[in-house]
Amino acid sequence: MSGCNEERVNREVRRKRRAVGVAMGREPADLVLKHASYVNVFTGEILTADIAAAEGLIAGVGSYSGREERDCTGKLVLPGFLDAHIHLESSLVAPAEFVRAVLPHGTTTVVTDPHEIANVMGADGIAYMLQATEGLPVDVRFMLPSCVPATPLDESGAALGREDLDGFYSHPRVQGLAEMMNFVGVLAGDESVLEKLAAADLAGRRIDGHAPDLADGGLNAYIAAGVRSDHECHDLKDAIAKLERGQYIMIREGTAARNLEALVPLLNEKYGSRCLLCTDDKHPGDLLKTGHIDAIIRRAVALGADPMAAVRAATLNAAQYFGLHDRGAVAPGYLADLVIVDDFQSFQVEAVYRKGVLAAEHGAAKPFPVPAVEPRLTERARHTFRVGTLTAEDFCSDSPLGVVGMVDGEITTVDRGRAGKPDAARDILRAAVVERHKGTGHIGLGFLQGYGLKSGAVATSISHDSHNIIVVGAGEAECAAAANRVAELNGGIVVWNDGKPVAEVPLDMGGIMSGEPLEMVNEQLESAKAAAYALGVNRGIDPFMTLSFMALPVIPTLRLTTRGVFDVGKQDYV
Repeated sequence: MSGCNEERVNREVRRKRRAVGVAMGREPADLVLKHASYVNVFTGEILTADIAAAEGLIAGVGSYSGREERDCTGKLVLPGFLDAHIHLESSLVAPAEFVRAVLPHGTTTVVTDPHEIANVMGADGIAYMLQATEGLPVDVRFMLPSCVPATPLDESGAALGREDLDGFYSHPRVQGLAEMMNFVGVLAGDESVLEKLAAADLAGRRIDGHAPDLADGGLNAYIAAGVRSDHECHDLKDAIAKLERGQYIMIREGTAARNLEALVPLLNEKYGSRCLLCTDDKHPGDLLKTGHIDAIIRRAVALGADPMAAVRAATLNAAQYFGLHDRGAVAPGYLADLVIVDDFQSFQVEAVYRKGVLAAEHGAAKPFPVPAVEPRLTERARHTFRVGTLTAEDFCSDSPLGVVGMVDGEITTVDRGRAGKPDAARDILRAAVVERHKGTGHIGLGFLQGYGLKSGAVATSISHDSHNIIVVGAGEAECAAAANRVAELNGGIVVWNDGKPVAEVPLDMGGIMSGEPLEMVNEQLESAKAAAYALGVNRGIDPFMTLSFMALPVIPTLRLTTRGVFDVGKQDYV
């Protein structure tokens, strides 16, 4: 046994000795939650006891005394919540700010897929996020991006092959391979895709899925390749077909995509054990106003879900799926990640303990140190734009172009045919995606219908997943001006009208995140939304998040890329 291992073993022996001593009543606990009505996720009961914690673990439930005691009479105590799939970058702020926002809502673990920043910075983006999350009071676990770029048709800042990912599997916070969006490549037996799946399997890690409406033989093949979950189910038929074939279903309720209402019938005795909860993408306003995983549980219960099934989906199920066997339950030997709420109906989080230490109370996180990130990575993140000055002529076309039809409340689209020019009366607007990573000069042109803008333009460097500049405008000159301003900011969101930016959200960390506090970014974002709606943007969509998904060529039906309008079903350009 090496000296390093000897030290670790000795440290763990001391930890266990202390926990055993507390459990046996030979010494006081570090913390005792007295008279707690706690959710037993194993039996589906609410039991009452003292919960004793020592050395970061739950030592026992019963009758205990401790150095610190908190009376929990009349309160519910639950395990810390786990978000099974999120892109931290979607919060638009640095990871520490995200943690400051979600910790008071009871989230103690998240599983993130850093494919947003990886599409900008490649492997450096993964390294950046690993460093930026080290030691935070919310345990940030990683699934490695499987599709950078999302498809070979996309133009991102980097391309990650299997060899680029292999070295990360040795990191203690890497749990597996993230959403395999390229199900077309899986079904075709694409060698590079199968290599990534094989490497994850050989590393003994989970593989998450992303295959909306895939059915029959295609679904069988996809799961046979090793994909064990899906978060893209928007109806029961799709979800049950995947459950019947052994996949776990991540019930998603985020900012852009909200599937809880359709899938809440799964949270019952029959299907509940195979369900997890996730947000996928969560904007600052939602985090501040409605919460995080706690908001999903609250709404699920209001929609008629079995409260126990909802809690298990947010705790034990997720922990077991990812092999995090030290959390997800209020029971001896589990991490003392504990959430105190008032009741199942209002489900207001009053306090959060992380490893037995008070981490948040009454809606505010306790102060914590922000991890340091290697200067080279920080510098690279702040200089990711290589775009020349754009003019109105760059956005003109002599031939008819595809019209992408937006759908209220969804990120799917419909095919609205072709158009030769913008038509305000029919809500057909000029749209474009400008390549911004490598200075190729590529600009894909098309039209959007359903966005509603009456004048000016909206541009953003958040365009999933490659994060080029996507812009929509009433005219070509406005499109050029708004896109140029995004590049000047080194990334962000710009609402342009009357020859000037009327609102903007600077995002100079990879063009997708801000270093400012969440509240400030949210204030900027809300002002930008108000400005966009004032210019006529359809209130049935999010002006920026929904727009950002119009560039993701893996979701039906039509998408806009740097090479033009793309038909996802036909896998060809319009």
